[in-house]
Amino acid sequence: MKMYNELYEVWKKEKEKIEIQGLPKDFYAKLAGYVKKVREESRVLDKNTTRAKLIQNEIKNIEKMIEDIVELRFEKVQKRIMTEKTVPKDILTKEEEKLFQEIYPLAESYKAFLKGMLKGRLSQIERKEKLKQMIVRFLKPMPAIIGSDMKTYGPFKPEDIATLPPENAKILIKQGAAIELEANECS
Repeated sequence: MKMYNELYEVWKKEKEKIEIQGLPKDFYAKLAGYVKKVREESRVLDKNTTRAKLIQNEIKNIEKMIEDIVELRFEKVQKRIMTEKTVPKDILTKEEEKLFQEIYPLAESYKAFLKGMLKGRLSQIERKEKLKQMIVRFLKPMPAIIGSDMKTYGPFKPEDIATLPPENAKILIKQGAAIELEANECS
């Protein structure tokens, strides 16, 4: 019952809050184990008993909450990416970090397409691998972030210099948190 209560609390917070809520890194692993256990318990019970009916009801509730949590969290991460906000690594689970790695390049391509359309140009849609890094100097403190390459960067203090993926560097520059440096300015 402890895991059910934890699931309910996570579900409730994600429903109530606009921003994505932090989750333990192993949340989905624990949840999968819990779902498996409840399903196995359901299989061994006589379907006509009150206990079996209660467990079936619990399974339906669990499924609904899991669907809502995953969909809400995906929408919130997607919204942050589209509004060019970084997604702090400490609020994502291990599984979500891997999914973020796939979502980010797609979101960048979509934003480029949208910007082109707003300027009256139909952009060619290409998936481009950006291996180049940008060098930035921080103007204000920043918490650790997950780069578009799924590596952790930071935390940063004012005057720190870092090499970041261009997608992340451009967002920080746009937010006024950093400025771009040329390679010869760093020597």
